[in-house]
Amino acid sequence: MAKLKTENGKLIVPDHITIPFIEGDGVGAEITPVAQEVINEAIKKAYNGQKRIEWKEVLAGEKAFEKYGEWLPDDTMTAFREYLVGIKGPLTTPVGGGIRSLNVALRQELDLFVCLRPVRWFKGVVSPVKEPQKVDMHIFRENTEDIYAGIEWMQGTPEAKKVLQFLQKEMNVIKIRFPHTSSFGIKPVSLEGSERLIRAAILYAIQHNLPSVTLVHKGNIMKFTEGGFKLWGYALAEREFGDRVFTMMQYDTIKKEKGEEYAEEALQKAKEKGLIIIKDVIADAFLQNTLLIPEEYSVIATLNLNGDYISDQLAAMVGGIGIAPGANINYVTGHAIFEATHGTAPNIAGKNKVNPCSLLLSGVMMLEYIGWQKAADMIIAAIEKTFGSHTATIDIARFMTNATALGTREFKDTLIKNLN
Repeated sequence: MAKLKTENGKLIVPDHITIPFIEGDGVGAEITPVAQEVINEAIKKAYNGQKRIEWKEVLAGEKAFEKYGEWLPDDTMTAFREYLVGIKGPLTTPVGGGIRSLNVALRQELDLFVCLRPVRWFKGVVSPVKEPQKVDMHIFRENTEDIYAGIEWMQGTPEAKKVLQFLQKEMNVIKIRFPHTSSFGIKPVSLEGSERLIRAAILYAIQHNLPSVTLVHKGNIMKFTEGGFKLWGYALAEREFGDRVFTMMQYDTIKKEKGEEYAEEALQKAKEKGLIIIKDVIADAFLQNTLLIPEEYSVIATLNLNGDYISDQLAAMVGGIGIAPGANINYVTGHAIFEATHGTAPNIAGKNKVNPCSLLLSGVMMLEYIGWQKAADMIIAAIEKTFGSHTATIDIARFMTNATALGTREFKDTLIKNLN
């Protein structure tokens, strides 16, 4: 089997490739083989056996700890670096010291600066919102900075006292309400980190013919971190994508100089030309707007913590995290890890109840990433057909009318039958 590689910034994909995978903890042992079998069948049918994936297991989480006494062995990181693209099931977060999160460690070690979470509704899935079909968003969550950098100190420790002393004596900070019982954290947001995330979001919108990119931030309060993210995003859009975008900064300038009527006319002309509209919205207003006017948003570029909240809320709006895929990508090096977005669910592990769609749809994203679109489309069509016939695993079926609830393995068999 051949390896993926990059040449001049382009991914080179042989017909027979090796993909490393982490089975995952808890329900990972059930959803991973199911997803692989459906993906294998789709590839076989789509390309008449001419393309194929060889799955190479690498270890992380409980399985790795039991065998090697390590949660994330060096060999696993080496495999993901070498093979470029991989996929993983859910992993346990170790209790106690050491790695805070295996998922975060993988993202930071490989510099997977984009967490891409597409959210859409499937016909037949019951949603808590009135018009879930209006939800069709692609979230670009910055993956390496913000509070997920893990720079913090517990109250009462010598380190926290040093930070307090520095803030009070060197930086003249007087606004800490309870200084001696406070823990402290640092929120790094860089120009480079923001720009590469926003650049990837705009390129994605252009490549997929999507109408807008929205910068979601809390810059009204955090003026230099999240506010910087917004301003740097607008500046990058105008500097690097000038004739392909129209920014709301441009709108505001026209409005100030010529009036609102001219600004609206310029915006309408930009839409008619097919330009990508670059806009921004405060994070709390955005969360409200996703419920009221979700059709106004397409590609979302946001910081790490905001993206965490936003992606899970949007997933709930279309039926839950069980059908929410995710990917962690470095568009510069080509490295990407696709993953189930839910946890290990130990309460249902081994009971043939878990919904495999989060990992399976992440596999669809992987197929799209490597350019095997026909196989990806076949899996999407099979899922749509299955849900459309009111057939699903219990987490989805329990909300449907006259539904057929299937076990994990039986659901997999139905999907394979529905592959066209």
